[in-house]
Amino acid sequence: MVTALVFIRTELHAVNGVAETIAGIHGVSEVYSVTGDLDLVALVRVRELDDVSAVVTDGIATVPGIATTETHIAFRTYSRHDLESAFAIGLD
Repeated sequence: MVTALVFIRTELHAVNGVAETIAGIHGVSEVYSVTGDLDLVALVRVRELDDVSAVVTDGIATVPGIATTETHIAFRTYSRHDLESAFAIGLD
């Protein structure tokens, strides 16, 4: 599994529509509206590295209202949630 974070800046007043459209793209697991220099952060989770390119270039980048994107590939995941899930296996 490959995870990428896509930082997105939108045109003025386009945040909500862009977020909803991106959330519907296959390979996008979550979209967050955020404060600061960015407007949105999209999490892309796909099987292969080449799939990231397809989701970002052929999907996200074509959404009307996007001004810029910046994509970062995650090397490792450090998550308290993931650790708790792993240790809770068989406790139900």
